[in-house]
Amino acid sequence: MNIKNIITAFLLVNLLVWVGCKPSESDKPQLDPAPSADQLNFTVQPGEDDFHFVFKNTSTIKGIAKWDLGNGSTANGDEVIAYYPLPGTYVIKLTLYTNGGSTFITREHTTTKTDYSYFSDPLILALSGGPEAINGKTWMIDSVTPGHFGVGPSDSYSPSWWSAGPLEKSADKIYDDEWTFKLNEFKLEINTKGRTLCNNGAVDRGLSQGYYVEKIWNNDYDSWVTTNDAKRGNTTWLVDKKDGKYYIKTAPEGAILGFDRGGSNEYEVLEFNENYLSLRVVNGGEAFYNRFIAKGYVPPTISFNLNVNATGNPNEFSFSLSNINVPAGQSISNLKYNFGDGTSYETTNTSEIVKHSYMRKGTYYFTLEASTSLGMIMKSSSITVEQNHPNYEPYLLDAMVMYNDFGETQLVPLQIDKSDGDGSVEVVDNPNPNLYPNRSAHVAKFTKINAQWANAYLLLPTGYRFNLTLQPVFKVLVYGKAGDQVLLKLENTDYGGNAWQIGTHDLIYTIQKDNTWEIATYDLHGVGAGWDWTGQIFTNDVTTDPRFNDNFYNVVRIMVNPGNNGGTFTVWLDDLAGPHVEGLKK
Repeated sequence: MNIKNIITAFLLVNLLVWVGCKPSESDKPQLDPAPSADQLNFTVQPGEDDFHFVFKNTSTIKGIAKWDLGNGSTANGDEVIAYYPLPGTYVIKLTLYTNGGSTFITREHTTTKTDYSYFSDPLILALSGGPEAINGKTWMIDSVTPGHFGVGPSDSYSPSWWSAGPLEKSADKIYDDEWTFKLNEFKLEINTKGRTLCNNGAVDRGLSQGYYVEKIWNNDYDSWVTTNDAKRGNTTWLVDKKDGKYYIKTAPEGAILGFDRGGSNEYEVLEFNENYLSLRVVNGGEAFYNRFIAKGYVPPTISFNLNVNATGNPNEFSFSLSNINVPAGQSISNLKYNFGDGTSYETTNTSEIVKHSYMRKGTYYFTLEASTSLGMIMKSSSITVEQNHPNYEPYLLDAMVMYNDFGETQLVPLQIDKSDGDGSVEVVDNPNPNLYPNRSAHVAKFTKINAQWANAYLLLPTGYRFNLTLQPVFKVLVYGKAGDQVLLKLENTDYGGNAWQIGTHDLIYTIQKDNTWEIATYDLHGVGAGWDWTGQIFTNDVTTDPRFNDNFYNVVRIMVNPGNNGGTFTVWLDDLAGPHVEGLKK
């Protein structure tokens, strides 16, 4: 075979392959013709009693049947059962979905009998107030109860993604919304007072149907909308029971109970009585929770007064309750007294007079935690002890004390003050554990972001202060970028936002080498504090001035590149140590 014949044969084979592989119209999936209404049909047969009916899809074509049963319920399948406790004419809608499209038919179904047992259902009576409540019963969001709104995955019964705290949505104009359930024709009246809160995904539906008029604000999740409740239509409600669970079904779409997520109108009842109602509604992969309270209902409360008095004994105080009010059926199960000096006492006796003595002078912040059947009640007060207890013996060391090595020793934790920007403090692996002077496994990483004065701080517990009389030197290991400045100063948090006015003057260590552990030493000998122009106390030497050198400073702050808010700065810290803090140990 010559070259010409070889080429001709090659081209012929490739042409045949190309023609054989070319897709044809016959390879495409074949779709059925779109269904038409005349192909759809269904039958209605009596069910187990006069109020249940069986609807059966008898269409001449196959497809997926979806039903709107006209009573607020929907169902799927070729055969479904519907419950009509009240006489009336109900519009039944059958929609059939095929691979060629979908269509629907509607038909009226008339019932003439009343299921009077329906009116004795405890949920219906609780919702509507019963036959005696001619104007129905009104419900509102239980705004003061934790978890009155919540959201979580649909495969659980917990609002694990988010749960609203008491009055968390006060600015959103939903706590004054009202839902009135009436027995007469099972009317549902919704009054949002012209404005409400809804999920962003619900806005378009509400605007298109007119019950939302205008979106006036939104964030990443929710929107404020003005409302026209008349546009919700002839809103009704129905109670259904499936598999032992209660459901409230509302119609039409605008008949929304609680917070509008833009989905189903079928609400599972989790809990109810004449005063409270908890609902769960599933939309796709999420479940949303609403908790309601009957309008005008005032929940029972447990109340008492906390009395704190000096007893006359040195530094001894008594703690007791008076004017105790515990409604019938409620109880106080436990009292925990936290004295503010690291000690506490628990009792179940509400009549007990508890006594406690403080050994060191200072201001202590006392709290009482009362565990009750209605939740936790907290009371607090401050106690100022003017002098040390006569039996108290000061014990001071002239040696340096380790506060925190971010491993085995932690007298006090290191925290973050983000100040005018952002920042963080975290315990991390040592970035260079191989060389002296720091071979420890874990260290602190302090980062500030676009902040002049963000700082890592160590705050002593209530009642404890630094003593600078014998040993006024602080040391800390630092690791970072050469040229970065690490500042250390002391302050007194009793001065609140003016604490800087009595703080020690700046002591700054400049890092010498990149990524090398260095020992930064801060010696307070001869260091002043405060300024004469602030109106606060000031001094030229905090170590010799008795106003400053003992029982005054309670917080040490560490800053990196103070005053510079032009970016992100990081320094690693370890083995923070300094003057003795008398009595502090763990």
